[in-house]
Amino acid sequence: MKKGLLLNADVSALISRLGHTDEIVIADAGLPIPASTDRIDLALTQGVPGFLQVFGVVASEMQVEKAIIASEMAAHNPALHRALLDQLSRLELAQGNTIDIDYISHQAFKGRTALSRAVIRTGECTPFANVILCSGVTF
Repeated sequence: MKKGLLLNADVSALISRLGHTDEIVIADAGLPIPASTDRIDLALTQGVPGFLQVFGVVASEMQVEKAIIASEMAAHNPALHRALLDQLSRLELAQGNTIDIDYISHQAFKGRTALSRAVIRTGECTPFANVILCSGVTF
């Protein structure tokens, strides 16, 4: 058995295959996923697992250099937005780098998912609970 936070084989394999600037999406239960993009569906029921839970585990194993967030999150889900920014700030300290944060419209965000290596679908059922993580390098 693997020792560590990330036990899901599909998510672990995804992260191990990432190269510099590759993107993955952590998504709420309602985000449309393009047919051409791999889907890793973790959703069990409403809220399980939660967006921040999945983000925390993925971020513990992935070197992140940039996060892309729908600009609507700040207005329509402010508590989650603040919590995500707090987690990104802690991740910067743990990784020893600056994580750029870009905001784009939700419509542009949905289009950008087609460029991602995969979408990890959570059970989160709050508005705009999505983030695109861009892979960095550890050296």
